[in-house]
Amino acid sequence: MNAPGMINSTRTLAFGDAAIAEAATLIKSGGIVAVATETVYGLAGDATEPTAVAEIYAAKGRPTFNPLIVHVLDLHMARRLGEFDRRAEALAEMFWPGPLTLVVPRRAGAGVASIATAGLDTIAIRVPAHRAMRALIEASGRPLAAPSANLSGAISPTRAEHVLASLGGRIPLIVDDGPCEQGVESTIVHEIDNATRVLRHGPVSVNALLATIQARVGETWRDIPGVERFDPGLSGFETRIEAPGQLASHYAPSKPLRINAIHAEPDEWMIGFGPIFGDASLSRSGDVKEAAARLFDLLHEADASDKACIAVAPIPGDGVGTAINDRLRRAAHPR
Repeated sequence: MNAPGMINSTRTLAFGDAAIAEAATLIKSGGIVAVATETVYGLAGDATEPTAVAEIYAAKGRPTFNPLIVHVLDLHMARRLGEFDRRAEALAEMFWPGPLTLVVPRRAGAGVASIATAGLDTIAIRVPAHRAMRALIEASGRPLAAPSANLSGAISPTRAEHVLASLGGRIPLIVDDGPCEQGVESTIVHEIDNATRVLRHGPVSVNALLATIQARVGETWRDIPGVERFDPGLSGFETRIEAPGQLASHYAPSKPLRINAIHAEPDEWMIGFGPIFGDASLSRSGDVKEAAARLFDLLHEADASDKACIAVAPIPGDGVGTAINDRLRRAAHPR
């Protein structure tokens, strides 16, 4: 007999009509599947079905106080789940489909299982751009709750093999559509009562958010109360978790990780950047977008190496570099 949360095997199917049809059948029957997105691989289930969402939490070993992002096809579908003020509308119209999650008031009668929102009166919504996730939403006809497809707190998966290594035997199917383009999770913004807060940094920068609000809503930086240019770094039960990715320790390898390293110690596997080469480089040309796409891939490689510890070279804080440094700070832990 299988242990709780375990199944006989996990199949991997290449993206295509057959894979999406099988995945959609699983979703509609209350099951869960891993699927590629433009950010990281997601573990998807019907957001309206409590038992399916519970399966996601169980497979990941994720605490149920940590809410999930609900993925939909378009803004029209999103409006059925949440209430969008003029700023949220402007950001959605500018950045969807894409790697931006909006946390908005949950609409009464939305039908989303309360376990997916961790009982909050807000809901985190994203319209993905990736063909695999979009095809699965369309084929299943459901809004899909989908956190990263890995054990809770571990390195996020940017390839199907990462998912299999983490969740093999815990989920029935992985829809493989190659490596993820962005490589870090979506930016999360809380929009409510005409106030904007960045809850998690990601591919969409704070400056891009502010420029959109100014251009489309006609409000400048000083007119926007509550905007935060930094991650609040919420942790555990000490502060209410409003969105995924706010735990102080997250995205972590099994080995001690040192950040802002100029050179490697003898027992460290070095992840380089720019002029610091290391055992492998996030980007030898110093391109932060390339670094973001390779970040979790190289963390997986470093974690599997024969070295006892990991070191990572300094990464500039510009653009998506803010998101990279956020993930590395949460992943870092001492020897």
